[in-house]
Amino acid sequence: MKVNVDPESGFCPGVVTAIRKAEDQLTEGGQLCCLGDIVHNNLEVERLRQKGLVTIGHDDLKKLHGTKVLLRAHGEPPSTYRLAQENDIQIVDATCPVVLALQRKIHRIYEAEHAQGVQVVIFGKNGHAEVNGLVGQTDGNAIVIEKEDEDLGKVDFSRPVRLFSQTTMPVDRFKKLTGEIASRMQNPDDFRSFDTICRQVANRIPHLRTFARQHDVVIFVSGQKSSNGKALFEVCRRANPKSWFVSHPEDLTPEMTEGAETVGICGATSTPKWLMNAVAEKLLNNS
Repeated sequence: MKVNVDPESGFCPGVVTAIRKAEDQLTEGGQLCCLGDIVHNNLEVERLRQKGLVTIGHDDLKKLHGTKVLLRAHGEPPSTYRLAQENDIQIVDATCPVVLALQRKIHRIYEAEHAQGVQVVIFGKNGHAEVNGLVGQTDGNAIVIEKEDEDLGKVDFSRPVRLFSQTTMPVDRFKKLTGEIASRMQNPDDFRSFDTICRQVANRIPHLRTFARQHDVVIFVSGQKSSNGKALFEVCRRANPKSWFVSHPEDLTPEMTEGAETVGICGATSTPKWLMNAVAEKLLNNS
């Protein structure tokens, strides 16, 4: 059996930077907290925990004083920065540059146009850390569209609309949503759409589709909490029905690769390379 690890799978640049910053700070010594899981992968979180990284929540942040806190690639709303300043917390900002640029763009447009009745609409997952940071740029006034058929009722199509997207949403769904909003606007000139999807993530979809078709079986490696992982696994499964989702080498079973001559191993933007390699090693040792 031939086992191939997809060279294009694994951490996106934003996550790579966040983990590098965490490791650099931990090497310097002293306590370092991370606001939320640094990446949606339990094994990578545990690896960094063993190096000293303490994962905290927003309620914990309110109680901290005079310590160092890393902000992960997803970004944070302005309220987090204000709280850190009040509590004498040193911020290690690992917000992805793509997310940071999007935050600034939304804030700039909201500040300039909100008084004229403009609605900021964000295509993304309600409650997702990145979306929370984006909504925070509008004092909590942005409208989040997660399910087009359910959430479009929140938009007043008689007023101007500025549409943005969470950086990891599917491009095809964003284009469809753009067309749907445009068709409902009372005044088409009142609508502007900004394609803010990160192509580092979006471009993986056609690649994974091809990768999945090139192998008899696909083993997709991802944490259970990764929304990106769930979406990319579905891409693989549609391209190759013999696709399996695993979070750990121990999740592998003989039935998954029975009769396969070629096995492709790939993963989410939150999946570390070392974990995909460990899955490959386990497969080869058991074949």
